[in-house]
Amino acid sequence: MQKNGSKTLSILAIGLLLLSSIGCKDADSDKVLESVVVTFKKEGTLQLKKAADDSVIQTLDIEIADDEYQIQTGLMYRNKMANNQGMLFLFPAEAERSFYMKNTRISLDIIYIAADNRIVSFQKNAEPFNEASLPSNAPAKYVLEVNAGLSDAWGLGVGDTIDFEALE
Repeated sequence: MQKNGSKTLSILAIGLLLLSSIGCKDADSDKVLESVVVTFKKEGTLQLKKAADDSVIQTLDIEIADDEYQIQTGLMYRNKMANNQGMLFLFPAEAERSFYMKNTRISLDIIYIAADNRIVSFQKNAEPFNEASLPSNAPAKYVLEVNAGLSDAWGLGVGDTIDFEALE
């Protein structure tokens, strides 16, 4: 009986060692994720325009997310973004959209845009790391993310438009 008890304790000790080493690896991977720094890469320009008179409200340098990986990653792991920068998501078709802030360190305004380049809805001041769904209120083909508060500072409203051009 005593020999079996020692054997069981040895197996438990080995199991605990294995679990603690796995835990250390997870902690190390979290440290690696915290140290990931993604920098802005200008891939185009975008103009925000007032619907009433087509006047330019703001011109932005944009990164373009147009494939599955880029769309899923978005602005994750960014520590900052300049106020004249944004990320434009391009989807193949207009549909109801929903974003979330998983692994996103900066607060954002999420601007939903229809296929005709009209702004259809906003999700303002999205909180970093919040995984709650942030849906569009209408079908959208494009989504623009900018620093939180800028859509209000620029006076953007539903019906205002965008024009964008990708760098070749």
